[in-house]
Amino acid sequence: MKIAIVYNRESQAVINLFGKQNREKYGLETINRIKEALLAGGHQVKTFEGDKNIIAKLEDFMPSVVSGERPGLVFNLSYGIQGNGRYMHIPGILEMLGIPYVGSGPETHALALDKVVTKMILIQRGLPTPKFTVMEKPDSPIMDDLNYPLIVKPKDEAVSFGLKVVHNEEELRAGVQVIYETFNAPTLVEEYIEGREVNVALLGNNPVEALLPVELVFGQGEQIYTYEDKKNKSGRTVEKVCPAPLSEEQTKEIQQLAIDTFNALGCYDSARVDFRIDKNGKPYILEVNSMASLGSDGSFVYAAEQMGLSYADLCNKLIEVANERYFGPFFLDNHTEDSKEQQALISSITQNRDKIEADLKKWTNISSWTEDPVGLSTVRRRLDDRLKQLGLELMEDYTNGRSAWTWQSKAGFKDGTLVVIPIDIPGERNGFPIPYRKEQEWIYGEGVASSRGGLVTVLSALQALDEQQLLSDKKVGVFFYSDEGRGMRYSSATLRKAAKEARQVIVLQPGFTGGKIADQRRGSKQYSIIVEGDPMRIGIESNQTDVLSYFIQKAEKLKKISSRNKKITVAVQDVRSQRYSVLLPHRVQATVAVTYLDEKLANEAEKQIREAFTSKSSGMQTYVETLVERPPLVRKSNNSVIPQLKNLSEKWNLPFGTESSLLSTAAGEIPSSVPVVCGFAPASKNLYTPNEAIHRSELIQRSLLLGLFLLEQ
Repeated sequence: MKIAIVYNRESQAVINLFGKQNREKYGLETINRIKEALLAGGHQVKTFEGDKNIIAKLEDFMPSVVSGERPGLVFNLSYGIQGNGRYMHIPGILEMLGIPYVGSGPETHALALDKVVTKMILIQRGLPTPKFTVMEKPDSPIMDDLNYPLIVKPKDEAVSFGLKVVHNEEELRAGVQVIYETFNAPTLVEEYIEGREVNVALLGNNPVEALLPVELVFGQGEQIYTYEDKKNKSGRTVEKVCPAPLSEEQTKEIQQLAIDTFNALGCYDSARVDFRIDKNGKPYILEVNSMASLGSDGSFVYAAEQMGLSYADLCNKLIEVANERYFGPFFLDNHTEDSKEQQALISSITQNRDKIEADLKKWTNISSWTEDPVGLSTVRRRLDDRLKQLGLELMEDYTNGRSAWTWQSKAGFKDGTLVVIPIDIPGERNGFPIPYRKEQEWIYGEGVASSRGGLVTVLSALQALDEQQLLSDKKVGVFFYSDEGRGMRYSSATLRKAAKEARQVIVLQPGFTGGKIADQRRGSKQYSIIVEGDPMRIGIESNQTDVLSYFIQKAEKLKKISSRNKKITVAVQDVRSQRYSVLLPHRVQATVAVTYLDEKLANEAEKQIREAFTSKSSGMQTYVETLVERPPLVRKSNNSVIPQLKNLSEKWNLPFGTESSLLSTAAGEIPSSVPVVCGFAPASKNLYTPNEAIHRSELIQRSLLLGLFLLEQ
C-alpha cells in the first residue's frame, strides 16, 4: 500500500508568511523511524512536507485509483505552518482531495487545539475538568472566583508552551503578560490540581481502546510537565511509570473518562487524554491531544510498548485502524486478484453505506408490532414494492396471504437459497416510539434488531446483485412473515412447505458480536395455565388452599425440571390474578415456557407440568393449554452452508463464527434435510427492549457476506 508521511519541519512554502507561526516540529529521527516501521510492514512509503506543494506531490505519488486498485493513505504528522487552525490544514486538504488519512478530522483538531472550547464541551458532557477562566490581556479583570495556586497557558497552543504555576495575582498577571507578548493570544487560567499527573493513550475506533495509564513522576521542582521537560532542557528527568500505580477501580475510571472524552470530541484512530488526580483520588481532565506524539520518549509510545506493541507494530496498527474506518475490516491487500463480479458487488455495498443506513432509518421509523395490523400491512406493501423493483415475483403456492409471503427471482428458488425475514416486532407497543439514532458503534431504534437489521441486510445484498445485473440468474427466494411475536403460529406450515423446495436456508434473526451466527437454537413450548377456585376472605380459617398459594406451591416444583446439563429450562414468564374487592384471588392465569434441545425431554417436561397442575382438591379447577410450539435447530456436522460462509469470510477478512443460542426462531421449522443457518442479521444488544440496537459495522459486513454468498450460488 502507498503511504505518504506528511509532516511540518523546515519548509515555509506558502504564498505569504502571515499570522501566528507554528512552533511544534517532529524530529527527523521520529519521522525516519515511522517510515522504517511502515516499510517493514510491507508498504511503499514516501515523506513530504505539508506545504502549498503537497497537492501536486500527493497527486504524483498516489494518483486516482482505478477499479480494483488499492488507494493510498496519508500518515498525518502535520502540525501546520501558520495560523490559529494549523492542525486542520492538511486534514482539510486531504478531505477535499479524497485521500484517506490516519488521525482525526479537521473539526476535531479545531476543538482539541482550543483548550477553552474543549473544556466547555467536557463540562457540557458532565466530564470533570478544573475550574477556569479566560484572560484576554494582562490587565483583564479576573471574572471567576478561582483558588490559588493557578496555572496559566495559551488557550490554543500545545507542547506546554507558556505553561506556568502562579500563586498570587501579581504572578498571575505576569504570566498572562508573557503569554500575551509571546503568543499574542488569550490565556487560559485554571485551578492547579495538586496531585499526580497521568496520561491515557487511546487507539482504535469501533470501539476505541484505552491503553494502560502512564504516570509522570517529576522529582524535584514544579510538579508540571513543562516545554523544557519535553525537550530535555530542564535539567531533570521526568520518569514514566506504566501501568500507573492506581487501584483497579481508578484505572477503569480514568480509562472510561478518556474514552468518553475521545468520543465527545469526535476523535479518530488515536489520541491522548491528560489527567491530574488530586489527593482524594478524584481525576480531572486537563486537555486532549488529538495528535498524540509518536516520539520515542512520549507516553503514547511508552504505553503501547508496555502492552506488547513494538514501535513498528504501533505504527502499522494505526494504518490498520484507519483502513478499517474508511474501508471496513474486509479490505485486503490481494483483492485485485479477485473476480470483477466480487469487486463490483463489494464496491456497490461499501460505497453506499450512507444510503443503506438511510434505508434502515426509513424502515425503522415504520411501526409494525405483532399486534399492529395497520403497521404490518404498511411494511408488507412497501416490501412488496421493493421486491418488485428488484425483479422478484410473488409465489402464491408458498404464500398464505395472512402471515407469510414468498417471493423469488426469475430463476426461481427451487434448489436455491431461501432467506427468511420477520417483519413484525414481537409484542405490542407500550409508550412512545423509540427514536432512531446512530452512535459510533451502534444503531438504535424500534425493532432495529428484531426485524429491520435483517430486512435491510437482505435488500442491500439483493440490490447490489441487481446493480450488476446478476440477480435474475440467481436462484433466490425471500420468505417474510408477520407472526414472530406469536411463535409463527400461522406462518410455520407455509415456511416448512417453501423450505422443502430450497437447497439451503438463511434466517435473518439477529446474530452475535464478532460476526457469529447461530448453528444451534433451543426449541420452545409455551403453556397457558389457569387455576380457578372459590373466593376466600383474608384470614379465614379453612383447610382449603387459596388459588394463588396453590399456584406458587406448584410453580416452585417446576424449577426442579430445569437442568443445565440436559439443556432444558422451565420458567414462569407471566402471572396475573383476579379477585373480588378485599377477597383473596379466585383466579390465576400464568404463562410457563420450556426451552429445550431434546424433544423427548420437552415432552416429559410437559407431562410433569400437566401432572403438577392436575387438581385433586374440591373446589379447585386447573386448565393447561399449549400456546406455542417451536422446534429446536440442532447442530449438524454436515451443514454445507457454514463452510461456504467461512471460506468467504476468510477470503474477505470478514468476522465469522458459530454459536449456540437459547432463543427459538424460524430456523427450527426448516426440515432436517435442508441445511440452515440462523442469526445472519447484524449483531444485536438489548434485544426486545426499548434500547434494542444493532452493530453498525455488521450491517455492512452482513450485507456483503450475504451478497458474496448468493453470488457464488
